[in-house]
Amino acid sequence: MKKIIALAITSAALAAFTTVQAQTQPAAAPPNDAQIAQIVLTADSVDVDYGKLAVKKTKNAQVKAFAETMIRDHTSVNKQATALAKKLGMTPEASDTSKSLQSDGDKMIAKLKAMHGAAFDKAYIDNEVAYHESVIGALDKVLLPNAKNAELKNLLEAGRPIFISHLNHAKEIQASLH
Repeated sequence: MKKIIALAITSAALAAFTTVQAQTQPAAAPPNDAQIAQIVLTADSVDVDYGKLAVKKTKNAQVKAFAETMIRDHTSVNKQATALAKKLGMTPEASDTSKSLQSDGDKMIAKLKAMHGAAFDKAYIDNEVAYHESVIGALDKVLLPNAKNAELKNLLEAGRPIFISHLNHAKEIQASLH
């Protein structure tokens, strides 16, 4: 059962990343700045939703503190991205990638809601590791190379160390849960 849950979590994260990766193929148009803005907003919102659920469900102080950090940090990045889009007169634009991120996030929330106790904590943290790995990959391979606006690119570059920090923190907790 644990392997099935881990596979489902990894599959959801990989599906989101595969959708982003598909945009790097010659047949697909790279995302424009408005689509990149929406991808960022969606990715952050999905992680905020994961964090809110974890705060409600976990009894593990370490997992709860991590979830609270996810809520705080990803809400902050979303505020910065929204303010930048407004400043630039840019309306974030949905794309297959942002729609896939939201859909996969909704599916993962449904799976996590059905879990309890240590199984929930492990699934949540495993998902956070996979999710942050895929987001960092998307930043490096799709979002940063295709961002045309210098301020948007700077925001993405400034956010990258935060995501790496989150990934490392999630991996530490993951090791303690196994």
